[in-house]
Amino acid sequence: MNTTKVLKEKLKEIHHILKENYTNKEHLGVLSGISGISLFQFYYARFIEDEQIADIGVAVISETIQRMNDGYSFPSFCTGIAGAGWVLELLNEEEFIDIDNDELLSDLDTYLLESMKSDIKNEYFDFLHGAIGYGYYFFKRYQNTASDSLKQKYAAYLHLLIEALKESARTDQRGVFWMYELHKKDKLHGANLSLSHGMASVINFLSRLYTYEEFQESIKDLLIGAADFMISYKYPDESNSSLFPSWVYPEMDEYTNSRLAWCYGDLGIGISLWRVGKALDNDKYQELAIHILKYAAKRRDAEEARIHDTGLCHGMFGIITIFNHMYIETKEEIFKETADFWMGEALKMDTYKDGYAGYKQWRGDLEQWKNESNLLEGIAGIGLSIISYLTPSENQWNECLMIS
Repeated sequence: MNTTKVLKEKLKEIHHILKENYTNKEHLGVLSGISGISLFQFYYARFIEDEQIADIGVAVISETIQRMNDGYSFPSFCTGIAGAGWVLELLNEEEFIDIDNDELLSDLDTYLLESMKSDIKNEYFDFLHGAIGYGYYFFKRYQNTASDSLKQKYAAYLHLLIEALKESARTDQRGVFWMYELHKKDKLHGANLSLSHGMASVINFLSRLYTYEEFQESIKDLLIGAADFMISYKYPDESNSSLFPSWVYPEMDEYTNSRLAWCYGDLGIGISLWRVGKALDNDKYQELAIHILKYAAKRRDAEEARIHDTGLCHGMFGIITIFNHMYIETKEEIFKETADFWMGEALKMDTYKDGYAGYKQWRGDLEQWKNESNLLEGIAGIGLSIISYLTPSENQWNECLMIS
């Protein structure tokens, strides 16, 4: 099988399906809304050097802006305005569009700040749906704004979030942690270690802030304390499937296996510790991150790894994207070989004649398969992952998942 040829055909299919279906999406956010679909069209246009496809990207992002102007109000990073604004920033960075985001987006600041404050009050430090997601958006605005006064404003917003993280943090002999609702029905609370909703995203986010001198003094101890807390829960016995649990709480079993995925488990912890190590110039964190990811590379049984579908969130293309990124970062051949392995497995999964490009998303909550077009769980994300796999240099789109 000519894998490259098959993947290019798959991209063509995905492009046509998204072109026809994007207006059906209710929401605007980067991960579950139409702005994320625009990312696929722009990156695909660049990949095959076709300006007409870029025009489709423009149409999708124009629809996003129009809905915002028409009163769309859901705020979060994953689903709503913060995520759509983040996409507009990335499109400018990548020179896909030329738009004055200071004029377009600054009017939303007060609303998004109030949304962040509401989540802070509830100690809801979630990346996809909560305070960390708003912080991630404000950080992108801080990086890109051309206005000194706006830059100072975003710095103040970020310091507010940092102080809230400090105030709500718990400390024990292991380090610094935050309490999360782990299971609503069972009223289970503890430290969530995941990238999608928990502490991996917090240390990943803080390590990005740390690259700016303005934030270093206020976050260094917090960042190290949280990273050390997570590391302390690494299983000493390396004969099991995973090195870390998904979350920790006082009554937990001695060993619980975590899945192989972007959302939960060793991959998100590994890439976040890698980023912490780079930000702090700390070899210990970087070496441990490489060890964690090499250990995860040994897992080759989809059933054991609890992989049901192919989407970025908890499926094969999320795994491919992470290992492909780490190969670019380190040139460690095991990461390229692992990405190749899972790409082969993912290509065996396009079996649904009524699916989008042969793929469907497994909805565990509904116990059924469904078509999905979005970036996080659908074919927009699958397409972006394929483009990155076929492109030797890094594509910035996966920054929306805290990978690059």
